[in-house]
Amino acid sequence: MVRINYVTPAGDPVEVNAKPGESVMEAAVRNGVDGIVAACGGCLSCATCHSYIDESFLSKLEPQSDTEKDMLEYASHVEGNSRLTCQIEVSEALDGMTVRTPPTQD
Repeated sequence: MVRINYVTPAGDPVEVNAKPGESVMEAAVRNGVDGIVAACGGCLSCATCHSYIDESFLSKLEPQSDTEKDMLEYASHVEGNSRLTCQIEVSEALDGMTVRTPPTQD
């Protein structure tokens, strides 16, 4: 299992044991993490799994696809380390990563 540390909109920490191969969004939803809405279920047709990825882990992620970049244009509170968690596959390299959710998923 891979430890992912989520921080909810209220600032509450939630540590999750994620399964390699699942998405960071799936791990959050499976564990009831507040702030990851995942309205489209991971189909890359919304931006309600938008989160901020710990800067030290960004280089360990696959680059954003053009579609992910386009979808982030519809998200609110986008920052330089914003990603859609449905597009991040859990791997051992992500053990200990912190994922912060935005104030809202408008």
